[in-house]
Amino acid sequence: MVIETKRLILRPFSESDAEDLYEYLKEPAVNCFACMKLNSVEEAKEELKNRVKETEYYFAITLKENGKVIGEIDANPETTAPDEENVPKDTLSPSWMLNKNFQGKGYAYEAAYAFFDYLFKEKGARRIYAYTEDYNLSCQRLCEKLGMRQEGLFKDFVSFVNNPDGTPLYENTYQYAILKREWL
Repeated sequence: MVIETKRLILRPFSESDAEDLYEYLKEPAVNCFACMKLNSVEEAKEELKNRVKETEYYFAITLKENGKVIGEIDANPETTAPDEENVPKDTLSPSWMLNKNFQGKGYAYEAAYAFFDYLFKEKGARRIYAYTEDYNLSCQRLCEKLGMRQEGLFKDFVSFVNNPDGTPLYENTYQYAILKREWL
């Protein structure tokens, strides 16, 4: 599956994306991506072996003009019903990340808008929700620009990194969401 916008192509990852992947994962911009940190291009090559398998909900964000991978966007389908076997997985939780050298240019909005449209219209999403840290103001603005509403603030919700003394650093996390009927 490939999704095309005015300036971007969202496509499955390929093994040739290692250098671009390493470029933005050598220093993840926010703590929630700390576990994805890569220390070398060789590690990026290994990581890509997993990413190339997912072609339905995991996409490289590439510049249309030259094919450079500038980030990624993905979603996890889930159900909120007790009888999970017979209920469609129509709730999706996306995440996105951009190379810091390409932030502030509207690429995240362009990619997320096209991805949300794909999830609602092609994949049968009923509800899309996202989490963001309380200090990540650009992500909060992006969620709002996408028409998502803030549904809550979870205090000391989760820890991705440790404090200097080794104890968990718990972060405050906002949840945003949008329903298919609101999107359409």
